[in-house]
Amino acid sequence: MDPTSLPLRDVHLPPSPGWWPPAPGWWWVGVAILLVVAAWLGWRFWRARRRRRWSRWFLEESARGTPPQRLAAISSLLRRAARRAQPGAERLQGEAWLDFLDGGRGLDFSAGPGRLLLDGPFRPQLDPPEVDAVAALAHARFLDLMEPKRRPA
Repeated sequence: MDPTSLPLRDVHLPPSPGWWPPAPGWWWVGVAILLVVAAWLGWRFWRARRRRRWSRWFLEESARGTPPQRLAAISSLLRRAARRAQPGAERLQGEAWLDFLDGGRGLDFSAGPGRLLLDGPFRPQLDPPEVDAVAALAHARFLDLMEPKRRPA
């Protein structure tokens, strides 16, 4: 047989690998992404649940008793939250206390219905709608104070 007359075929490459199943490294990347997403969702769920617990606690404590007693309970809860947010803030008195509750944002404590916190618990009679207005304002500020803030490094 003549070597020049051999039927030679062209070089055939094997088919390229399919995309499935992925390489083990991609499995690890996928698992890492899923763990990060699950941790983030768990953290968000935990924060929302904690906030709901604080809200329920505030609403239960501030709804008991006569209007002066309710106002005293609201003031007590705000002072607890102030101590958590900034140690020493619970000892503020008068206008300094209302300015702290405003938080530099003008939340109607020093110039609005929140002024009732100064002398309301000591009044013999209060209008329930006034106390409700203070309770709504204080509820928002209470939740804001209870949420831990990031401190600059």
